[in-house]
Amino acid sequence: MPRVLIVDDNATNLTLFRHLLKKLDDIYSECFADPIEAIEWCKMNEPDLVLLDYMMPAMNGLEFIQQFRAMDGYKDIPLVMVTADTESNVRQRALEMGAHDFLNKPIDKMELLARVKNLLMLRETQLALADRAAWLAIEIKKATAELRAREKEMVIRLSRAAEHRDPETGQHLLRMANYSRLIARELGLSEAEQELILEAAPMHDIGKVATPDAILLKQGKLTDNEFSIMKQHAATGYSILSGSDSLLIRTAATMALSHHEKFDGSGYPKNLKGEEIPLFGRIVAVADVFDALTSSRPYKKAWKLEDAVQFLKDQSARHFDPKCVNAFLNVWENVLTIHAQYQDFDENLVNVEQF
Repeated sequence: MPRVLIVDDNATNLTLFRHLLKKLDDIYSECFADPIEAIEWCKMNEPDLVLLDYMMPAMNGLEFIQQFRAMDGYKDIPLVMVTADTESNVRQRALEMGAHDFLNKPIDKMELLARVKNLLMLRETQLALADRAAWLAIEIKKATAELRAREKEMVIRLSRAAEHRDPETGQHLLRMANYSRLIARELGLSEAEQELILEAAPMHDIGKVATPDAILLKQGKLTDNEFSIMKQHAATGYSILSGSDSLLIRTAATMALSHHEKFDGSGYPKNLKGEEIPLFGRIVAVADVFDALTSSRPYKKAWKLEDAVQFLKDQSARHFDPKCVNAFLNVWENVLTIHAQYQDFDENLVNVEQF
């Protein structure tokens, strides 16, 4: 039932308004002679229409409008001010402050009913549009969630495609992705950025799908020519992922291209240096190398954790961004938790070997 708030310090006027509005079906009238009390009522109740006198003690109609419009969600509620014909300056100020319409004194009964009826119809339309907007927001949120789910599924499937050709395991992808999120969090990146790096990081080596098995699965040291071919996986991964409309896939493309760059400029494929390297690439470099060192492979045994940590420290400002290394080591207890949570089978720790 629509609620009409009537504010007028004249008791006779209040009685008249209440009596006239009874002629309209299903309308509830809330009357106040004191505008301050009316404002207090509005803090707990939302009217659908306000009929407001201008000349009142303690607070005039303009002051009421100012306080009323300042309340959350009350900007568009229809408001009618009751004034005399001679108060044109008041009308102008009232319009500027948010009044929708005016009634002249003395009140014309038919005009009052017509204006109230029309403005309540306007209010009904406002509420219907608000409900529609809320429904659309929910539907957009659902559609966005479905799109994100499909993106994540594609990431998983592409990552698995590379995984089937690479001796690295799916657990490696989980560990390095979670290590990357830890670093991002410690560096102060937003929750959205942390989730983005977690979801995109597993695709950093997708370019290895194009690396020949004889090179990818070789257990001995690669020749210079073989290593040159292996290095192509960074640019290949970028080629596979770049140009997408998806932020997730574009982020993965950046990681694929930049995670083998080194802070001193000696990395590949572009020999980027320092902060020329995208931040996500610098983060993934620390996470990826640490997990590669501490994981067993057909061609190597796992390093001890303390040896891998020392390697990160030794290579800080050379291979790795010092800020990323420090961020990683600052959350060491979390690193150990992830390392233990996503364990490979038959992983044996040995002394440091050549990397």
